[in-house]
Amino acid sequence: MIPRVKICCISSTEEAKMAIQFGASAFGLVSNMPSGPGVRSDDEILKITKSVPPAISTFMLTSETSAGEMIQHHKRTLTNTIQIVDELKVGTYEMIRHSLQAIKIVQVIYVIDEKTVEDAIRISIR
Repeated sequence: MIPRVKICCISSTEEAKMAIQFGASAFGLVSNMPSGPGVRSDDEILKITKSVPPAISTFMLTSETSAGEMIQHHKRTLTNTIQIVDELKVGTYEMIRHSLQAIKIVQVIYVIDEKTVEDAIRISIR
């Protein structure tokens, strides 16, 4: 089995095309974050997203904590996956799934203790 490879911080359509040529199957497109490298504007993310074949997974990394804001943010970028890098504080995963039915949701969880693992299990079965 060939492993799937996700490359984060894609910064341009040229970089995306090169990554595809070298076997990338997914891209991390970093939206507005409080810190960290690779942040791109929504317009840049949309341009990259539209330039790649449908078989390539495009992850919008978002630090939004509101389901409504994530939904609106996604509509500006049109990725096929939302990667939530913070805790969802307002709204529910169900709201996102209902509004964006074809979009995958990935919740980043930093494992700290057993409660974190329990949270991961609880979130995954919703």
